Amino acid sequence: MNSCRRIALTAATVAGLTSLIVGTASATTNGAADPHRPKPTIVLIHGAWADGSSWAAVTERLQHEGYTVDVPPNTLRGVATDSANLRAFLQTVKGPIVLVGHSYGGVVISNAATGNMNIKSLVYVDAYIPDKGETLGGLTAAQPGSGLAIPDPSTVFNAVPIPDGGGNVDLYVKQNLYPQIFAAGINPNKAAVLAAGQRPLAASTLAEPSGTPAWKTVPSWALIGTADKVLPPAEQKTMTVRAHSHTIQINAPHLSMVAKPDAITALINDAAHH
Repeated sequence: MNSCRRIALTAATVAGLTSLIVGTASATTNGAADPHRPKPTIVLIHGAWADGSSWAAVTERLQHEGYTVDVPPNTLRGVATDSANLRAFLQTVKGPIVLVGHSYGGVVISNAATGNMNIKSLVYVDAYIPDKGETLGGLTAAQPGSGLAIPDPSTVFNAVPIPDGGGNVDLYVKQNLYPQIFAAGINPNKAAVLAAGQRPLAASTLAEPSGTPAWKTVPSWALIGTADKVLPPAEQKTMTVRAHSHTIQINAPHLSMVAKPDAITALINDAAHH
């Protein structure tokens, strides 16, 4: 009889422990602060007249916090081409993704993320958030204040013919104007280095219509640099309101991730933990 009681007690104990373990696992899985939940990969996309080095300070901070960070090059050949290239890259990234775009990079992420179920959130940094059919040139000139939207583009850009480009040209921002338009308030020596290393944008990109945007179905975050002289803050606000983005404003130039990397990192963290 004592043997039977020991068996019954053992069975009851096992059942209780099993119930406790299952219940704890369920609570951990459904809880907001699951320590075993994998962090999303952060993919950072630079804009026109820049390259991946513009994300260096933010990348360092995100890696320090334990994120895997990818900074693939934005090819700057056109909306359809650039979006297709990024879309192909994103297919190689496993697990959830926080996709971040600066400036023209906002156009690219809006198109490349459409239909990709791994995209957890979109983050726009001084960025274009286009609707279908809108263009980079049209959004830049929609509000006054852009140093790039002027009657005579030759006073701002140097044009270099694209071989076999059918008359298309690569546009470079004149180096003496780059600091005041893109990097006001940033160390002049650093701004000069950024101007020298800028990657050109194919001129045809300015008039190429955007496609169906991912921000209509994916939650978004946005940062507006109130000292931006490329994409006027008033137009940024119009786009962020339309996209229902979680938005912050800081006193920063267009290259806000260079000027205020801590603020950008905090915004990305917010999007990653949502």
